Amino acid sequence: MPASASGRAQNVPVPVLPEVAKKKTKEGLEAFVGYWYATLSYAYETGDTEPLESASGPACGSCAKVKTEVTEWHSDGRWMAGGKMHVEGVHSDFIETGTAEYQAVVQVYQDTTDYYLADATLKGSVPRQPAIGDIVIAGFGASGWKANTVEHLVK
Repeated sequence: MPASASGRAQNVPVPVLPEVAKKKTKEGLEAFVGYWYATLSYAYETGDTEPLESASGPACGSCAKVKTEVTEWHSDGRWMAGGKMHVEGVHSDFIETGTAEYQAVVQVYQDTTDYYLADATLKGSVPRQPAIGDIVIAGFGASGWKANTVEHLVK
């Protein structure tokens, strides 16, 4: 059940890594990027950042920033509603840009996100914006793909 004005999300399915995303191929990278955004969406909705952390490399600064923001907001009885990420497209030329690193360009937007205090008071809201371009730089290693950098193409 998704989060709403009446309370936190409950029984939200954990995103599942598609089989193709386990391969070091163009299709694998593109599927992984879609999965990474699904884990981001899941984190916003549930406050559980473990799947996002598992899909992110240790040097991913923006990944760590999101984890901190989500964890802090989902503490002390607070929660978020909405915030679902929608990936409209992912493309990679699948050319190595660093040691075992590849980049993908993503067209993505996020639904309106509402921030609730523990007493169910709406603290604030971030409205949906038009889709934007992101760049994801991911590395492939023994444990599969990891997002090393996720940034907006235009600030």
